[in-house]
Amino acid sequence: MRVAAARYRIGMPPDFEAFAEHQRRLLMDAAAAGAEVAVLPEYLALELAATFDAEVRGDTLASFAVIQRCRDDWLALFSGLARDTGMTIVAGSFLLDLGDGRYRNRSDVFAPDGTYDWQDKLQLTAFEKATGVIAPGDALKVFDLGPVRAGVAICYDIEFPLPVRAQWNAGARLFLVPSCTDTEAGANRVRVGCLARALENRSFVAQSVTAGDAPWTPVLDANTGHAAVIAPMDAGFPADGMLAETGDADVWAIADIDVEALEASRGAAQVANDRDWPRQQQPALVCATVASLR
Repeated sequence: MRVAAARYRIGMPPDFEAFAEHQRRLLMDAAAAGAEVAVLPEYLALELAATFDAEVRGDTLASFAVIQRCRDDWLALFSGLARDTGMTIVAGSFLLDLGDGRYRNRSDVFAPDGTYDWQDKLQLTAFEKATGVIAPGDALKVFDLGPVRAGVAICYDIEFPLPVRAQWNAGARLFLVPSCTDTEAGANRVRVGCLARALENRSFVAQSVTAGDAPWTPVLDANTGHAAVIAPMDAGFPADGMLAETGDADVWAIADIDVEALEASRGAAQVANDRDWPRQQQPALVCATVASLR
């Protein structure tokens, strides 16, 4: 399976039609490169706030509220693009109004036949908590993408091993990570999370990121990081785990993954973090005792 993860430069579309045309161009490019799965970044839908006046797009809560007008068009757009390209599309994330003034940071996953499901972000960042209106998700899913089962971990979620491990236990061998970070430290934290989950689960990870500056919005004001497709750091794969990574001028990190070959190579692995995982859960190891130095 060929997987594409976007380094998406935040723009300022004048209307939904311009936004839609940009998505079409990007995703058609990924499809032309042979991608079967394409991942777009967290908070992608907030770029639509640019289509409203300065007072609205410059206000965090107002921008959350106003993009709800675009929800039906958003679903129709990416459903159509999944059908047109034949790809599975992880459409970044959309802050969805739950109907009571609370929002979920939701990543919609569109199948090549146009149907869709979603994964909500489970762990909230300090920024998300500070808004007072974003609620964490309460369900964990995996998705069958043809021959590969995948899990979605939105940005901060990839820094937490246990939910990702639960997705692995449910058969996920590819983790799709829409992300958005505004500092180098944040970008490094998410990248380290991606590398760690690939290592400990002996799995593939595809991370999409936002890029560039967007001074018109307090949410997407600055963006740092590079998209990547990551493998375990083991025999048969790059020593640093990087199958593909974007440079400053690239949009897509694209790489082929082979889950069957990955599974077949387990017996020759240099380390077996995935198989050795249960040992850390022994009763004697789940709690530490205070030793007395004599």
